[in-house]
Amino acid sequence: MDSTQIEREAADWLAKRDGGDWNEADAAGFAAWQNQSTAHRIAVIRIQTIWQKADRLQALGAGVPRGQIPPRGSWRLSPFLDRGLRSPLGPSSTDEAQPADENAVGSTAPVREARVKTLASSIRSLRVWAAVLVLGLGAAGAWYLFDYGSNAYRSAIGGIKVLSLSDGSTVTLNTNTTIHVVLSAAERRIELDRGEAFFEVAKDPLRPFIVSAAGKRIVAVGTKFSVFREAQDTRVVVTEGAVKVEELRGGVAAGPATELAAGSIAQAGSAGVLVKRGSVAEAEAYMSWRSGYISLRDTELAVAVAEFNRYNKKQLVIADPAITNLKIGGNLRAANVEAFVRVLEEGFPVRADDQGDRIVLSGKDSQH
Repeated sequence: MDSTQIEREAADWLAKRDGGDWNEADAAGFAAWQNQSTAHRIAVIRIQTIWQKADRLQALGAGVPRGQIPPRGSWRLSPFLDRGLRSPLGPSSTDEAQPADENAVGSTAPVREARVKTLASSIRSLRVWAAVLVLGLGAAGAWYLFDYGSNAYRSAIGGIKVLSLSDGSTVTLNTNTTIHVVLSAAERRIELDRGEAFFEVAKDPLRPFIVSAAGKRIVAVGTKFSVFREAQDTRVVVTEGAVKVEELRGGVAAGPATELAAGSIAQAGSAGVLVKRGSVAEAEAYMSWRSGYISLRDTELAVAVAEFNRYNKKQLVIADPAITNLKIGGNLRAANVEAFVRVLEEGFPVRADDQGDRIVLSGKDSQH
């Protein structure tokens, strides 16, 4: 069954429940339907949240003081939604809905059983309106009603930015990183456009935390991991919990997912996913950038240069192929490229030529 049909069935159940014609058999049937699949339960949550959010938006739009905004779910059907029904879906025979609680803001008369019955048909019609919001308008309409949104975040070259998401998760952006964040009732999605980010994911089994980068999708529920995107390759490092790495083709997972436990370091590219399973301490060494350092462990000079270039506007250039495989070690300040160059000149057969916007490296015996 496709998502459109699932959404419509969820709306049918909710409309019947809220329409007043509900018994124990209906309740049992609704529970059984939700237990059939996670997709069913998520559809119910999505539509309930849309209806509840619209109630609060209507109160805000009417100028009700924020401290008196009705709690989520306190109105069965708001005038905001009722007016919306009459416009796009044709005339309605019902009066505008009033708050379900006679003491709620804007109430002018006691709640009457007759009002619930007269609203039943419009509430049932709301399933079509909800489906249009979720499916027809797509993500934009859902983001508006869920009060989430798509947000872009960037860090400067050499900078680190820490973000606190509304779901309780924390994202730390490394140098020159751009991400897009989309939080909805069904999932938490991050698009890593470039750079590197470390994720501390709040647990939420009903909303997977998904990071997409370079044709790969990394899925977590509650864990700590980093993702580094470089051209078409992606590096995933897990320091707590576990994640799944999936290859995407046309936006759909292709083949089985690769499971990564804490301590795993995975390099995912066009040839597949290569996994190194080690200790958490080894994985943590890849996170030294969060403290402003680059950790080099018997690292080839070409790799070390590429790493320093990520953090500095003044770029290092290797002009002599003979020195590219020199092995470098130590912890150095990522933004202090001059200190790195001094280490090279004093401890290795390397000569540096500062040319203003770049530093050219060559062998001391080289003619470059």
